[in-house]
Amino acid sequence: MSLRLGDIAPDFTAETTEGTISFHEWLGNSWGLLFSHPSDYTPVCTTELGATSKLKGEFDKRNVKVLAISVDGLESHQGWIKDINETQNTYVNFPIIADPEKKIAELYDMIHPNASEKFTVRSVFVIGPDKKIKLTLTYPASTGRNFDEILRVIDSLQLTANYSVATPANWKDGEDVIIVPAIKDEEIAAKFPKGYTKIKPYLRTTPQPNK
Repeated sequence: MSLRLGDIAPDFTAETTEGTISFHEWLGNSWGLLFSHPSDYTPVCTTELGATSKLKGEFDKRNVKVLAISVDGLESHQGWIKDINETQNTYVNFPIIADPEKKIAELYDMIHPNASEKFTVRSVFVIGPDKKIKLTLTYPASTGRNFDEILRVIDSLQLTANYSVATPANWKDGEDVIIVPAIKDEEIAAKFPKGYTKIKPYLRTTPQPNK
């Protein structure tokens, strides 16, 4: 199954390190970050789960619930969490799904046979409160994820969901944004009272409207 942007994220029930969850119900009205790991006790993943734990305040601020998954079982997860807490000087503060039968991994197309018949690739899904997939990223097993970039994308997704703007290359929260082409020049004053700069007829920028 190939999931695309705008698709409803498949619902599932799973055992996790924080009990049984029904994904859509667990998500509620929050945004969601679902990300997979090839297996437990892998070095890059250990650093990633540690980094994610340290960013809990940033995810909470953005109303994002975090959920990790690997194809190992609960007992393995619990032992791994102890290692993560010890080596990364943190406390894992989000659930990790146990998926030994690979049901969820296959539901979300996390296993790429050309990369590995057994393990999930490093998939990232950002899911909106409407349960639709807003972003997908796929990393190879050798490359750790950039969680600053994931937060940056979430900032952009949440901003552009509520205002008629897009974010330019390398944009960061607080910087100027682009007015979407569908907005006519004569409509800008009412929608963007902070003013705007017209660089080209199709390229108009304005201060971030929610700052």
